[in-house]
Order: sequence, then structure tokens, then C-alpha cells
Amino acid sequence: MPRQDDNMDRRFHDREEREKRHKKTLPTDDDPPLPPPVEPIKSDAKPGRNDPCPCGSGRKYKQCCAKK
Repeated sequence: MPRQDDNMDRRFHDREEREKRHKKTLPTDDDPPLPPPVEPIKSDAKPGRNDPCPCGSGRKYKQCCAKK
């Protein structure tokens, strides 16, 4: 039966290993810079009655924002 100290040592060691792996995935000063964010494509066309509502509610346009 493992002692409690051994169990704590193992958990501490596991946590150190996870932190080391995580630090390797973070960008460093030597890495190339990230590209600029992409602007969303916006359409000027008004949605049809049965199209999804552009507000993002998931409802049809005629049941959501067309009533406003």
C-alpha cells in the first residue's frame, strides 16, 4: 500500500510535468508574430422571411427581428 507522502510526491511531480509541457506550447519571442484577425464577411442584403435571423437567436427572421 503506497504511503501518503509517495502519493503527494507523485502528484507534485505530475503537476510539474504538465506545467513544463504547457510552457513549451506557449509562443516565445523567437516565434513569428500571429497574423492579424480576419474581419467577418458582412452582407448588406436583407434576410428573407425564412432565413435564419442575423441576430444569432437561431429563430427564423420572420419570427424574430422582422416583427420589431
